[in-house]
Amino acid sequence: MSDLSDEALMLRYREGDLSAFQELYGRHSRGLYKFLTWRSPRRDWVDEIAQDSWFSLHQARASYQPQASFRTFLYQIARNRLIDLLRQPQAAAADASAAGVAEIVPSAPDAAMEARQQNTALHAAIHALPAEQKEALILQQFSGMSLEEIAQLVAAPVETVKSRLRYAMKKLRQQYAAPGQSAQEEQA
Repeated sequence: MSDLSDEALMLRYREGDLSAFQELYGRHSRGLYKFLTWRSPRRDWVDEIAQDSWFSLHQARASYQPQASFRTFLYQIARNRLIDLLRQPQAAAADASAAGVAEIVPSAPDAAMEARQQNTALHAAIHALPAEQKEALILQQFSGMSLEEIAQLVAAPVETVKSRLRYAMKKLRQQYAAPGQSAQEEQA
């Protein structure tokens, strides 16, 4: 099974091959979870959306047509579910700081503290980006999607996705620029 494309596996799953689903789940569950962890304003939604996404995929399997990459298809399901949750009235009051990401922490105490500070700063900087830039950055950097896949998922031209990524990276670089360096770059 490991030599089959995602789309071929999904077609096999459509025909009832459970092992094809297991292979797809093994390939994409982590990436989907990372995507949701970064995008969701509430940590408690991540598991729910991930489960709903896989369940929705199961329900939609009979009508699946490989028009886009499987990953784009799966992430679109998750993205739509997240949007639905965000539109609910209680979501407006959600605490954006409830979302979190796993930290990589070295064993030395000073290094661990520094790593936590860097993770926290990066997390805050990414979450401070405008929604469209943040989404494009997360899809590319943490989910490994190509520009074309991102464009298809967010229904925007590839050039727009490139611009969003360029602006997101510029803002992140400005966040981490040495004091005074950002002002010098703007004057140049």
